[in-house]
Amino acid sequence: MFRLFLVILAALGVGQSGAAQSAPTKAAPITIAAAADLKYVLDSLVTIYNRQHPQARATVVYGSSGKFYEQLSHGAPFDLFFSADSYYPRRLQQANLTAGAPQLYALGRLVLWSAKLDPSTKGMNTLLDPQVKRIAIANPAHAPYGKKAEEILRHYKLYDQVKPKLVLGENIGQTAQYAATGAADAGLIAYSLALSPVLRRAGNFYLIPTTAHTPLQQSFVVLKRASGNTTAATFAAFMASPTARQALKKYGFGL
Repeated sequence: MFRLFLVILAALGVGQSGAAQSAPTKAAPITIAAAADLKYVLDSLVTIYNRQHPQARATVVYGSSGKFYEQLSHGAPFDLFFSADSYYPRRLQQANLTAGAPQLYALGRLVLWSAKLDPSTKGMNTLLDPQVKRIAIANPAHAPYGKKAEEILRHYKLYDQVKPKLVLGENIGQTAQYAATGAADAGLIAYSLALSPVLRRAGNFYLIPTTAHTPLQQSFVVLKRASGNTTAATFAAFMASPTARQALKKYGFGL
């Protein structure tokens, strides 16, 4: 009779203590919203992850962290959010829209990049060269790299002089595109993008000291939509693996 009672409890999803068991986990494809500075490193890591986990694939959409935050606040269908800062993931957690706490994955760096000049010789004073008529930065209103770019310009007391020359990119990827295509003569862009094969061949850069701005701490978070999805959990764990750490280091991220 007692065995029959246990069978009934099991069928109802109740343990011997009388507590309901947690919902079963599942492996399903995931879609990641990621800051544009991660384009090259995350593309390579997703390729590796998908090769190792062919049963449930990950795909990535790149854009502005601030824009993604707004979309996620209104229910955009993403499973993980890789921000270029830690502020937006914390805001999502405070709004009870995440499956856990944000996880710091890297420290971002910025460079002054130009296809026309070599910033490595004069550093930030390159922006005072008469040939520099347009300077690309990400929009500080919603792009963390744009906020840091503005900090850097103020740190070097250049902001007021170059403000009329600023061209704002929607995200750091578009900012790099402006500089690379000639829409701007120089740009304050992510170090990770400057290290990409295309931009390394196309121009030169000056790595801006971390003392010129407050730390750009970058975090990711698993969103509530992905609760119970083992693919989201395994990808989050994968980002702490030696493979992921090595790739982030290769693309100039501080660890």
